[in-house]
Amino acid sequence: MDIDRFFKTVLSQNAEELRKYFHENATIKWYCTNELFTLDEYIRANCEYPGNWNGEIERIKEIENTIILACRVFPPDNSESFHVVSFIHLKENLIIDMDEYWSDDGLAPEWRRKMKIGKRIR
Repeated sequence: MDIDRFFKTVLSQNAEELRKYFHENATIKWYCTNELFTLDEYIRANCEYPGNWNGEIERIKEIENTIILACRVFPPDNSESFHVVSFIHLKENLIIDMDEYWSDDGLAPEWRRKMKIGKRIR
């Protein structure tokens, strides 16, 4: 599977092209919001999400039939930023199951900033 092309297809919100990466019975789980989607529901949630999106792949790890993908997603004006970690499980080179963890990017909490520990990654 071409993971770079898949990620670009997700960002472009192209439903017809996105469907080509999945088994018809695929399940998608968004753990941070406790949601389980069928393929049709996932495509609708992804492709009808408001706005235009850019992104960058920060890390890819492949282990047998699983691809672990860590990405940053943001709108063209950089007014927001999110990170997602995806565990993509393949069967016959198509996604059969995908577990995702989405997070809003932001500052460390005040209590930790007061400790004056850690450094910025970027």
